[in-house]
Amino acid sequence: MNLSDMLGYADIQQLSRIADVYRCECNGHSKNELIQSILSTVSRNDVFEAQISTMKLEDLRFLNSLLFEVRSSYSLEDLVARVQQARFGESEIREEAAPPPKSKRTRKKTEQEPQPLSPRDIIAKFKHQGWLFNGFSGPNRYLFQVPNDLKSRFRDTLKRKFAAELQYADEPPVYRDEQMLIQDDIRQLLHYAYHNEIQLTPDGSMYKRFSVQLLDRFGVREELPGKGEWRFGYGKHFNYYPNRMSYLYDYCYHAKYISEQQAVLTVTAIGQERIVAKPPAEAEEMYRYWLKLYKSPIPNLLSLVHWINALSEEWVTVQSLRQVLLPFIKPYYYDSAEMILEQRIMMMMVHLGLLRLGEHPEHGTVVRMTKAGRAIVAGVSLAEPLF
Repeated sequence: MNLSDMLGYADIQQLSRIADVYRCECNGHSKNELIQSILSTVSRNDVFEAQISTMKLEDLRFLNSLLFEVRSSYSLEDLVARVQQARFGESEIREEAAPPPKSKRTRKKTEQEPQPLSPRDIIAKFKHQGWLFNGFSGPNRYLFQVPNDLKSRFRDTLKRKFAAELQYADEPPVYRDEQMLIQDDIRQLLHYAYHNEIQLTPDGSMYKRFSVQLLDRFGVREELPGKGEWRFGYGKHFNYYPNRMSYLYDYCYHAKYISEQQAVLTVTAIGQERIVAKPPAEAEEMYRYWLKLYKSPIPNLLSLVHWINALSEEWVTVQSLRQVLLPFIKPYYYDSAEMILEQRIMMMMVHLGLLRLGEHPEHGTVVRMTKAGRAIVAGVSLAEPLF
């Protein structure tokens, strides 16, 4: 539903709170006048952009987590968790019992430094701004929604804000485009596993000699992780394989092309069919599986990919993208926000054929979405015509 629909279902108390936020001048006892005044005020770009420009970073992160998902409703518990994820440890206010009273010696300092809002207070603030609404009947009473038209306006407004901070460039003389290579290497992995008895270690990973031989067959060269290198959170055997190979292995396992049985890696009947022919829509399926696989260490991965897609329609410098997107990326163990953006997200998007990576003589490293990449991220099947 759009904002006008949700305002129509809201009670006069909520409408009055929203009208107060936007300083609407109207008859506060008339529901119709309140709705018309709110819609008239919110429709003004200067008012909407002023609301965005004054938002705290953690509120922007919370909002960003709601903008690109297909789902239309959220439980209170889900929203509370998203607020906590948006804080990055800067102000951890949890939903728990109040702390014991502070001593007289520390009470004065507390009064001078107001505590951050609790997650429920943040959610209430978004409700008062007309950005979140409760359901209106039955079980939906306990679910929250963002008006569809406001989602679009948030995305458009933030895109303009971010784009103004970016540095764009002309086409670099040399760039990297890996479209189709990862699908070719699925066949390489399966062909090698079918014709060789690949023995597995007790923890299920391949012995090093098999990994090295596989890497030599792939279209993109990678090195095995260094001994003792800390790696976690990005796949089944991520600590033993380099990033791209680890993802390839996990995707083949997920698609039931391979199985780990009795300490040997075998190719299944489905995998043997994949050696002969590539299935339709495989590129889209590989993209969806990557989002699923990397979502745990990078909870807002979907929104970050959508922003890269929206902001990289032309060649753009990685340095300027970094400045815009790093505030939305939370470090994960030993992975800094920079490493997550450049190695776990952008480089994997290059491997998946979504993004081109180039070196510009004046602007340094630059990226641009591929035509196929824009279609996949937008949810358009590659079987459909691309315009």
